[in-house]
Amino acid sequence: METEKLYYENPFLRQFAATVLSCEEGKGGYLVTLDRTAFYPEGGGQPADHGTLGGVAVTDVHEKNGVIFHTCEKWVEIGAVVTGIIDWERRFDHMQQHSGEHILSGILCELYHCDNVGFHLGADTVTIDYNTDISWEQAMAAEQRANETIWADTPVKILFPTPEELETIHYRSKKELSGQVRIVAFPGADCCACCGTHVLSAGQVGIIKVLSCQKFRSGVRMEILCGKRAWRYLGQVYDQARAVGQQLSVKPVDVGGAVERLSADLLSAKQRAAAMETELFFHKAEAFRGKGDVLLVEPAMSGDSTRRLADAVAKTCGGLAAVFSGESGQYHYALVRADGADISALVKSMNAALSGRGGGRNGFAQGGAGASESAVRDFFNNLS
Repeated sequence: METEKLYYENPFLRQFAATVLSCEEGKGGYLVTLDRTAFYPEGGGQPADHGTLGGVAVTDVHEKNGVIFHTCEKWVEIGAVVTGIIDWERRFDHMQQHSGEHILSGILCELYHCDNVGFHLGADTVTIDYNTDISWEQAMAAEQRANETIWADTPVKILFPTPEELETIHYRSKKELSGQVRIVAFPGADCCACCGTHVLSAGQVGIIKVLSCQKFRSGVRMEILCGKRAWRYLGQVYDQARAVGQQLSVKPVDVGGAVERLSADLLSAKQRAAAMETELFFHKAEAFRGKGDVLLVEPAMSGDSTRRLADAVAKTCGGLAAVFSGESGQYHYALVRADGADISALVKSMNAALSGRGGGRNGFAQGGAGASESAVRDFFNNLS
């Protein structure tokens, strides 16, 4: 006997009474069937409801041949009349995400003549795949229209058309359907075959926010948030913008421009610092002109700066320039021979002796070493 599906009669039903028809031990717990249920089984991209049956936790729900099986943590007495309580926060969240996806997908598919070819309602975000290229600007235009649909707050229409009636309805579907088809329509936005639970009117979705739109296979993958998830996300983004704005003495809405100016200032400062560093390295290298092999152990600086100092010294010393920058046990190194002679054997033995990693070619090598300063100096002293 098929289970009576109360979630189709009233998706806002949070509590119900039902008779236990069977209870068998199965994978993950006890599989319980009822004469009727408000628990939605996983399907159509929407996760299963959670909650309790007679005080026993329901951790999963699935449907097979019209019968709905509730995975329960404990045994539930057969024949007993039990109270089912839906985890409403989870259910309503799923309804907001699923309905929001319908609204946005319907608009995107109409505007850009594409199909929704993938949908995943995850614990954090919703991802949707479309089989055409959609730019960020196009996604934003669809997002605005989707939210205008929400603000209009039109009632959702649920239809169970006959085969003849179905032939007259223009609706979206990812696959060929047989048997009774359930149509979920958001007037002005979408009409789609769907087995999931949905809000009663568009306004209950609250808000739709597109987070990303990236190329994926032959189209794009879009990441969105709806309802309470979107509200929480936007609140977090505002809090961060406000905190950054306080540091930069600007309003949250002006943070982007302030960060651009700060980035430009930072780039200019880096360029000036690099020029000064180049001048410093030039004068430092002059002190080693004609000295032959040179070892320098310097305070911490970037790997690039370490390389440039080694290169400058190699051009004046006439031998090998070895520069180690950092502190004992944590060094960047760069080795340069201006004549380009092979130093691979030296680098190999140095890495082994100084707990180093790195390499190079044509008279150049760079990497890191975990040895102490004294070990570094001893290694190069023993080369002479």
